[in-house]
Amino acid sequence: MNKRLKMAGAILLCAGMLLSSVAYAKSRDDAQNISAEEAYKAKIMENIGHGKKVYFASPMFNHAEKEFNLEIVKVLEDFGYQVFLPQRDGIEAAKLEGKTEEELIQMIFSLDAQEVKKADIVFMNIDGRVPDEGACVELGIAYGSGKRCYGLKTDTHSVELGLDMNPMISGCMIKLFQNFDGEKLKEEIRQYLFKHEL
Repeated sequence: MNKRLKMAGAILLCAGMLLSSVAYAKSRDDAQNISAEEAYKAKIMENIGHGKKVYFASPMFNHAEKEFNLEIVKVLEDFGYQVFLPQRDGIEAAKLEGKTEEELIQMIFSLDAQEVKKADIVFMNIDGRVPDEGACVELGIAYGSGKRCYGLKTDTHSVELGLDMNPMISGCMIKLFQNFDGEKLKEEIRQYLFKHEL
């Protein structure tokens, strides 16, 4: 009987030790998972406040374009960049009511050109069969003013047509992010921003 009690005690002791080591390993794994998430947030938090201004040049003529612009801008803003996005931060439609065509042109051009000049960086969405004309002008103003310029492209139009990007556009860019999958492109931008400042 005494032997059996000792054996049962030894088995319980071994089981307890095994459960403790499993619980320790699980808590260590949980801590590592939390650490990775906390490291991600900490990296973003340390970048917040840099205050660099980005002008986001892009087509914005339909719902899909506007939504994608907002998604890319969120990535930039998560890393502390102050982004001017014309569709969100430009002149309100109410302020344009009752204006002549000449007044509309002057108001929109003056505001956007001024914001490009105030920015440190221009980030241009080059999607479309050809890049948006207005964004091309904004890129030209930025490059001519010595701004750092970046681009992104998810569109397959030029690939399907066998066209290369115009060197007068790509030549302005420090870096062009290009991926036909929008989610992968956003992740590429995030990974770049972890390692590089714009």
